[in-house]
Amino acid sequence: MQAYSLNFNKRVSGSRKPAHSGIRKILLILSFFVIISILIYSAVIKLRSVKITSPIATQLPAPKIYSSKGLLESLADDIQKNGGTFSVYIFDMKANKGFGINENMVITAASVTKIPILATLYKMAGEGKIDLEKIIIPQPSDIQNYGTGSIRYDPSDTPYSIKTLARLMMEKSDNTAAYLFAQIIIKRSNIQNQVDAWSLTQTDISDNKTSVYDMNLLLQKIYHGEVTSPALTKEMLDFMDVSDFDDRIPKGVDEGVRIYHKTGDDVGKIHDVGIVDLPKRPYYLGVMTTDMTNAEETKKTIAKISRKVFDFMKSL
Repeated sequence: MQAYSLNFNKRVSGSRKPAHSGIRKILLILSFFVIISILIYSAVIKLRSVKITSPIATQLPAPKIYSSKGLLESLADDIQKNGGTFSVYIFDMKANKGFGINENMVITAASVTKIPILATLYKMAGEGKIDLEKIIIPQPSDIQNYGTGSIRYDPSDTPYSIKTLARLMMEKSDNTAAYLFAQIIIKRSNIQNQVDAWSLTQTDISDNKTSVYDMNLLLQKIYHGEVTSPALTKEMLDFMDVSDFDDRIPKGVDEGVRIYHKTGDDVGKIHDVGIVDLPKRPYYLGVMTTDMTNAEETKKTIAKISRKVFDFMKSL
């Protein structure tokens, strides 16, 4: 019994150290799991604070367009979605190359016809046939009480210089100013004769018809100083750069880039044609439409076309 008792005590006494060691191991394991739990909890909290966007809803960047053909195909998609009929012409002045969609289609010009009126006026002024400082006082019968413009709201007997009338015709698309030029100051027949001399074969002033192709020819003549003197050329371009109607081509162009353009609006027709003076890569963009049922959506489509053309030209 004594031997047994001694043996038992030895076993108990010998197991005291391992018991303390086991407790330490348990504490270490518990500490490890506590740390891991804290780390996992922190990670979950961070994930919850991050806004997760569905990959389906994410808009991918628009694919880059590498060719004029690819650009036209992309524009055709936008046109189809909008509905109606579009006539589009793009001319790269550096490459001396143009391409378009229905670019020779003759369409009611609306206020776009004010470009050939302006060009004819300034050609005659450069030749000394018209004094731009001459004062004109519109008569009640001259006032055009429809559409755009500010002259019809001015007091009667308000005097205007011919130059001021030209500025109002372009900046505010003033219909009374255009009427004065076509009927009194220049005469419609003289404008048409000059249009014919410039070989604008798709432009008829009396019927108020033109094409995006013809307007490219004329705007390039103005831009390159082929219509009149450098000083008068600058005046014309300035009148087309400052406009009350910048909701189409200008909306698709980076801020700071000058745009010499003219809009036109009529029932079912929304237009904008102009030269975008992109540094080192100026280009012409003309968009004319017909059979439009939603004017605001059409303006947005023209702005979208302008953006795609601008990005394409900028990448060349």
